[in-house]
Amino acid sequence: MADKDLSVEQRHALLAIARRAVEEAVGAAAQPETPGVDDFPGHGAFVTLHLRGQLRGCIGTFASGPSITKTLREMASAAALRDPRFPAVSGAELEQIDIEISLLTPLRQIEDPASVEVGRHGICIEKGFNRGVLLPQVAVENRWNRDTFLNQTCVKAGLPPDAWRDGAARIEVFEARVFGEKQEGLR
Repeated sequence: MADKDLSVEQRHALLAIARRAVEEAVGAAAQPETPGVDDFPGHGAFVTLHLRGQLRGCIGTFASGPSITKTLREMASAAALRDPRFPAVSGAELEQIDIEISLLTPLRQIEDPASVEVGRHGICIEKGFNRGVLLPQVAVENRWNRDTFLNQTCVKAGLPPDAWRDGAARIEVFEARVFGEKQEGLR
């Protein structure tokens, strides 16, 4: 991805923007304005929240907004309040929440599922009204092979695990630049 050259300062500023959005979303006392970041054109992005190492919320978009900072604010707030798998994050949890950002490349449709590269690609599978997305790091963290990764993306979409095999499902891949507070030594 073009943004692999983000500086340490830029990564930290983007994480600070996401953290402030989470704090504001849960009604915690607003911190002083986060440091600015020289904004660059919008990217799709996901914001993932972990509580004591466990998933606590993850929301994202593939749409490229007007700026990455605006997208991150929206996704961080949504991850804290609107992930349907979890109740809203409480102010009491904030000190134990770690934030991770995934900046996405555009989706690219593939015809051959064998071209999915675990550790490099995230997957979006769509069939009918069902759609499931898993970020690249999910397969690595769970030590999945390609078939399991494809199966689990189907499950997330509410489809049978092997729905990707019959050629009727649309399979798209993307890449992500992933960085988080823990990896950056901020938590």
